[in-house]
Amino acid sequence: MSQTESGITAESVPGASQPEFAATSNVIGALVYFSSASENTARFVASCRLQDEGINVYRIPLRAADPALNIREPYVIMVPTYGGGVVKKAVPIQVKHFLNDPDNRAWIRGVIASGNTNFGEAYCAAGDIIAAKCHVPYLYRYELMGTPEDTAAVRNGLVHFFAQQQ
Repeated sequence: MSQTESGITAESVPGASQPEFAATSNVIGALVYFSSASENTARFVASCRLQDEGINVYRIPLRAADPALNIREPYVIMVPTYGGGVVKKAVPIQVKHFLNDPDNRAWIRGVIASGNTNFGEAYCAAGDIIAAKCHVPYLYRYELMGTPEDTAAVRNGLVHFFAQQQ
């Protein structure tokens, strides 16, 4: 069972969802991510091995029929940018639904986004939109499936970010 410094665990909060990848040591924070059927974001997140650094990892469901995700711990959200360059379509609808739940939105602390430079000015626009609407810092952006350098930057950056939050 993973535990934060306050003694709260995901397992001890009524109604909280269980992580896809539970932290293997004391929990310092969480990453919530959305990945489409392409699984690009899921592969990127898996390669970060955040659970080894004390970060719980949760996935926003792809289908509306899947059980809702209920987060009750501080998290950074990672999202791909949709819309093919149309900013109004940049944030996936599943992410909008997740963040429209005030209980989920209360725990957001930052955002990371991926995108395609072919989108021009809309490159990683989902991160810009979420950061502005939720009043949280935009921590990092990377292209498509990311590089090994992006993986290291996200992993190290999240550890540093959550250490500063404590």
